[in-house]
Amino acid sequence: MLASPVRYSPAVEEVKPDEGETIAQLNATFDTILETVATDSGHAVRAVHAKAHGILEGTLTVDADLPPELAQGLFATPGEHKVYLRLSTNAGDILPDAVSLPRGLALKVLDAEGERLPDAEGTTQNFIMVNGKVFQAPNAEKFLGSLKLLAGTTDRAEGLKVAASTVLRGVNKALTAVGIESTTIAALGGAPNVDPLGETYYSVTPFRYGDYIAKFSLAPVAPALTERTGTEIDASGRPDAIRATLQSALRCIEGVWEFRVQLCRDLARQPVEDPTVAWDEEEAPFQRVATLRVQPQDSWDAARVQAVDEKMRFSVWTGLAAHRPLGNINRARNAPYKHSAQFRERFNGCPIHEPGGR
Repeated sequence: MLASPVRYSPAVEEVKPDEGETIAQLNATFDTILETVATDSGHAVRAVHAKAHGILEGTLTVDADLPPELAQGLFATPGEHKVYLRLSTNAGDILPDAVSLPRGLALKVLDAEGERLPDAEGTTQNFIMVNGKVFQAPNAEKFLGSLKLLAGTTDRAEGLKVAASTVLRGVNKALTAVGIESTTIAALGGAPNVDPLGETYYSVTPFRYGDYIAKFSLAPVAPALTERTGTEIDASGRPDAIRATLQSALRCIEGVWEFRVQLCRDLARQPVEDPTVAWDEEEAPFQRVATLRVQPQDSWDAARVQAVDEKMRFSVWTGLAAHRPLGNINRARNAPYKHSAQFRERFNGCPIHEPGGR
């Protein structure tokens, strides 16, 4: 028997008194990354997950007849929503794909009706996920230390990064073989260079889920996707190998994923404030609430890339009050995400357009 899900209240969060100072330092460190890349390339990109590998259009269908604990927020009403997906890797500079990094998937769900989060323009609900279950740091202050180190390497020694990535992948495989996972080694270039289409993605951090608290996941279910799970891409001498791989595959196949929700059932064992703790799936299983479908298409269509990759931003703070981001890391994401988008607007002279917004 599963425990009943924990009900949301503002008391589940523990706001630290120095969070404002940490956020200010995050903005300053992201500025170093943003300005370095923009100056070197003449074009501003995102401070994290700068390199996109595919921009897709699809449909999210919310399940009918969900039990009350799952029929919450966006998922309270059955039906279809148009969506945009952005597949990426997590560096803040544009690196050759031989530097293998964790994969990211950003999902923008259109026409999400309901009360909005403060300052959330438009009418969309955004979800941002990576192909790992935990975050690399327990809080924003610890993450800031790692970010400062990475900022110092932005747009530098590309050849060394490729060589180091090869070594780190070997180290990571050896550790994985004995049951050890290192998010730090993965973030430095030691992640397996896997095909993004076969990966399961996780929100890592928790969110309000209407009356409850949850983490989110997007898992491939179409055989054309699951047969790619764990498949590694050879990016030797191919700086955009991942983009080419997706473009070739998605012209021919339909992508189908399940959108799943993991309800918090014990705040001590499934904490809100520490995203380095994986929530045990036997105690808090993922449950399907919707299905995402992507029909065959050009995953690097120039017009869609311009409209979505250049002219939109993805933020966990763009969405419904019913899915408010929770925890220190999520609170620290709000201002830097806006900061990064505003920098891109100014430098590129290209306003950010949020669907359903002004």
